[in-house]
Amino acid sequence: MTGVETGPRTVVWRRRSLSLRVRVRTIVVCGVFCAILCALALLALCLGDLPLSVDEVASTFLGQPGGLVQTVVLEWRLPRVLAALLFGGALGLSGAIFQSLTRNPLASPDIIGLTAGSYAGGLIVIIVIGAGAGSAAVAGGAIGGGLIATALVYLLSYRRGVQGFRLIVVGIGISAMLEALSSYLVLRAKLEVAMLATVWGAGSLNSVGWAQLLPAAVVIIAVIIALGPLGGSLRQLELGDDAAKALGSRVERSRLGLVACAVALTAVVTGAAGPIAFVALAAPQIAQRITRTAGIALVPSALLGALMLLASDIVAQHLLPTSLPVGVVTVIVGGGYLVWLLVHEIRRRS
Repeated sequence: MTGVETGPRTVVWRRRSLSLRVRVRTIVVCGVFCAILCALALLALCLGDLPLSVDEVASTFLGQPGGLVQTVVLEWRLPRVLAALLFGGALGLSGAIFQSLTRNPLASPDIIGLTAGSYAGGLIVIIVIGAGAGSAAVAGGAIGGGLIATALVYLLSYRRGVQGFRLIVVGIGISAMLEALSSYLVLRAKLEVAMLATVWGAGSLNSVGWAQLLPAAVVIIAVIIALGPLGGSLRQLELGDDAAKALGSRVERSRLGLVACAVALTAVVTGAAGPIAFVALAAPQIAQRITRTAGIALVPSALLGALMLLASDIVAQHLLPTSLPVGVVTVIVGGGYLVWLLVHEIRRRS
């Protein structure tokens, strides 16, 4: 039986044995996020060394202008815009999973060692192969490094289950060690290889084209589909392991599957664009405060992550005196947010 019920604050969708309850405020906020994303995407397609009007961009998608305008929009700017949307959404979703599992606002791939592991893995590939390392090889190294780092953090923090606080503390230690290793590798590398590694390590969408975007998109979409059956388990795990077991959830198996999905999302983005910091940390918390949900909501977190990365890329490209990698802007914004979050948590608990 399929049906939709609406109340003053919630919408309930039922289909046979499945039931989905969504707050009206969450739906409205997601709609606003989507509208802002569309406006920013259109703005990004118009801005550049060759300024274009909205009519020219719209006509390009209808196949009318052709020539240089079509090349600029479809081959140069569109892949970058889609990459910002897709990668930002993946990072926001990954951060939401980690923060939901640990029930800690500081839990994100940046903090617990996943980003550092992906960076070190990609860096090893760049240094071993040299300047000839292709994007596929670097992406493979980043994914492998992220998986190894996460497995190490998971095993070291495991003691009759994984507690959020232990996971974060162990992750911070592993992350510091991996960052020291990455710095050592860059210092010991040849100059041209070190420069290549530094540019990639800043986190940039400059080199992302259709060749890099399409494989990453396939993996990210596959992970999102795999997350579908695990969504209910994530809500149960937010209640604590004992409550989740009482509700029939296989706690460790579900947690391991969710962690694997979060790792894959971050590692793929790191492999394609380098380590883009703080989006995964800030997006879920800001989305939760805007939607006023009791827990971390996945869809608003993904949409806000996409919005943050696209807006940061526009600022990095067009609103600064010199064009910078997008990772520099996200570090500035995310670092300020992290300071505010730490001060807020200290005041709340004191």
